[in-house]
Amino acid sequence: MKEPAFNFQHLHPDAILDALWETGIRVESGLTALNSYENRVYQFSDEDKKRYVVKFYRPQRWSQQQIEEEHQFTAELLADEIPVAAPLLLHGKTLHQHQGYWYTVFPSLGGRQYETDNYEHLEWVGRFLGRIHQTGQKSTFNVRPTIGLEEYITEPLQVLEASELIPIKLKSALLASVRLIGTTLQKCWHTQWQPLRLHGDCHPGNILWRDGPLFVDLDDARNGPAVQDLWMLVNGDIQEQRLQWDILLEAYGEFCEFDTHELSLIEPLRAMRMVYYLAWVVRRWQDPAFPASFPWMTDEDFWRRQISLFNEQARLLQEPPLQLTPAF
Repeated sequence: MKEPAFNFQHLHPDAILDALWETGIRVESGLTALNSYENRVYQFSDEDKKRYVVKFYRPQRWSQQQIEEEHQFTAELLADEIPVAAPLLLHGKTLHQHQGYWYTVFPSLGGRQYETDNYEHLEWVGRFLGRIHQTGQKSTFNVRPTIGLEEYITEPLQVLEASELIPIKLKSALLASVRLIGTTLQKCWHTQWQPLRLHGDCHPGNILWRDGPLFVDLDDARNGPAVQDLWMLVNGDIQEQRLQWDILLEAYGEFCEFDTHELSLIEPLRAMRMVYYLAWVVRRWQDPAFPASFPWMTDEDFWRRQISLFNEQARLLQEPPLQLTPAF
């Protein structure tokens, strides 16, 4: 079977309904699209009024084996009583295929927004991240990637070099700012950390609150340093960040030891995410969902701001890393 197009152009409603029928689920309500740029995700109810979510993976991104590793990790977390959104086992498997598209069905789990300024929420999340990493360090992924400069800087730079989306008169400056980040990272990025299986994209939007945190969307799960699952939860000025880190790491340390040397990776990881994210949007620009969702990408002012942000981040990479109180 020919592999489907990268941009879901043949994933029509009838195909979705047929795929669900093959798993034994008959859709009674309409399919409600949920917010997801990378994949296609829909919520629906079956004939018994049970609510589900179906997720169709973007073709040509993860292999079958890589998706199955994500599902296996999620199953381990669930077995360890960690609140995660885990795929359902249907006909003995969690991953299914229809017309070349890989897809998974989840129970529909509601929840309210995680409060980024709530220290009690932060403490709860810290404890559960310690438990997630306690499970994650039992082994590493075999076929999923490990965080590094090749995936997050070298390959994105190649994407940006080939892009026609960047205004011609700004392209040289934009590429120079990315190369400056890459050169600076070569000096400050290190691999003196113990790799473990991570959530990978643990920002506040991937945490729901249901009498405690519920971690969703492990689509970016990969091997990496523990700090990758922590740094995106910390915000504010430097004093506020130190306070949040103290709360987060004290709670985390109840279940998993944290190597404070990994704090030196915060700004490198931020820089890598900035470059990777920009290239991610550019790489998917032919998907009609992206121009509609990111219209500012065609404005010159957007690219000028990106150049400024990248140059500022390159400067921050050269500053001393965050230092916490002696308790850590």
